[in-house]
Amino acid sequence: MKIKLQIEDCIACGLCHVKAPEIFDYDDSGLVRFYADKEAGEIELKESDGLIEAIKHCPTGAIKATK
Repeated sequence: MKIKLQIEDCIACGLCHVKAPEIFDYDDSGLVRFYADKEAGEIELKESDGLIEAIKHCPTGAIKATK
């Protein structure tokens, strides 16, 4: 699935990192970034429980998924 970060919507709450630390990290401002590529705004990932939980629990919808 393709995952896109809407960084401008991120409030740096940290839930994505709690739910999927192998996928999500933070930049120096505490905003969401991909762990594997901090510069990417969109990447292709395998669906996983942690990824789905991170998307579902993001309070601002800053993490978007498309198939």
